[in-house]
Amino acid sequence: MRLKGTLLKWNNDKAFGFIAPNSGGDDVFIHKAAFENRQRTPKANDVITFSITKDKQGRYCATNATYLGEKLIKRQTKRINKFSIYLSVAFLGFLMVALLLNYIPQALALAYLALSVFTYLIYALDKSKAKRGAWRISEASLHFLALIGGWPGGAIAQQLLRHKSKKRSFRIIFWVTVIINCVTLVWLTSANGEHLLQMLDSLAAY
Repeated sequence: MRLKGTLLKWNNDKAFGFIAPNSGGDDVFIHKAAFENRQRTPKANDVITFSITKDKQGRYCATNATYLGEKLIKRQTKRINKFSIYLSVAFLGFLMVALLLNYIPQALALAYLALSVFTYLIYALDKSKAKRGAWRISEASLHFLALIGGWPGGAIAQQLLRHKSKKRSFRIIFWVTVIINCVTLVWLTSANGEHLLQMLDSLAAY
């Protein structure tokens, strides 16, 4: 059932506010992600139509919110980009084969695995923060983790967690970091970079 209410207050820094339903009752929490139109910045006294749902903590909050005069858009079911997942799994599998064939040192393969798991967990944490309206992890930090080898975990998290999977500017930079990381890996395993790779492996052994 659709309800109508007035936005009482809005915290622009944390992207959330509270709606006073016209039907009365307690104020309803709303996050910017609940709005159909996310290009417009909400402000106090906006008249909003919305539906009620519950968050993971069982608290009531608004969803599918529209401003007065706007129509509710029926969203299509989000599809998972399996290519990103297959590519990430194939890359990690390739590293394991390269390790077994002694093409790369054990420390490098383990670093990729550890960074991928860590990056996945960071994406999960950032999504949780977004839902709670808490202070977010910077996109620069996510890109840095991808650049140093955590991109397989990031690519998988984007699809399975549906986080940072639609923002075009973020995804462009993300895949640029993937390319840079892969080119660097190829160089490290070449004759020109082999000495540096051996040096890093020796440092990891201490």
